[in-house]
Amino acid sequence: MIIKNKEYKDYTFVMAIINLTPDSFFKESRKDEYTVLKAVEKAVCDGASIIDLGVQSTRPGYVEVSAEEEISRLEKPLYLIKKNFDIPISVDTYFSKTANLALCAGADLINDIWGFQVDGDMAKTVAKYNASACLMHNAKTLLSGDMWGAISSFLQKSVKIALDAGVDKNKICLDGGIGFAKSKEQNFQLLNGYNNLNALGYPLLLGASRKSMFGGRVEDRLEATLNATRLAAKMGVLFVRVHDVKENFDAIRSVYEQGIN
Repeated sequence: MIIKNKEYKDYTFVMAIINLTPDSFFKESRKDEYTVLKAVEKAVCDGASIIDLGVQSTRPGYVEVSAEEEISRLEKPLYLIKKNFDIPISVDTYFSKTANLALCAGADLINDIWGFQVDGDMAKTVAKYNASACLMHNAKTLLSGDMWGAISSFLQKSVKIALDAGVDKNKICLDGGIGFAKSKEQNFQLLNGYNNLNALGYPLLLGASRKSMFGGRVEDRLEATLNATRLAAKMGVLFVRVHDVKENFDAIRSVYEQGIN
């Protein structure tokens, strides 16, 4: 996959979560314009290959905020990061208005939790800037029946929307959407069979960091997250989107050093 004129392949890279929100489920990930630079510096030093900026919490039961509110949270931190760091920046949004501002300001990837299927202008906005995209599976109600078929058909539709709008095939990755419209059992089924999504023909991103499927307090879910990351590395997943960069970076390295991926 190509992001910011760099090709990512043959490894599992860390995408660092930095939330510019007051209500994201993991308190330690919440930053603002006054703390974001230190957070990015630490993520880079700890091994992050990409920074993913969240401007709206999508925790269970979240209340949607507008594109205008997303932009107000994003604009200054993004400017500061671009001014001080040369690292690819992803912005997590499903609003084309937010995406347009982000890409105009130098962001490199749009991470859309609705796979370009909510905002009809999103795909052409990404294409206009020749940017990269992560397309995630989602649904308005819990999946039932053939989970794999539902996820695959959704993502195939998302890819078609992207390609038809002119998004470069080499700038697309897919996310199965762990924690979105799936029961706990389905989340584990998806995680344990994540490489089934390779059949879609695109690199994969796994986002399982500290999610509720692991049970207990969010503060106590690091080891379960690392186990998911090790599994992703063994499967050859291209990106893991995580809160704890160093620990996940080390977990990936250990897998590749053992040569069992």
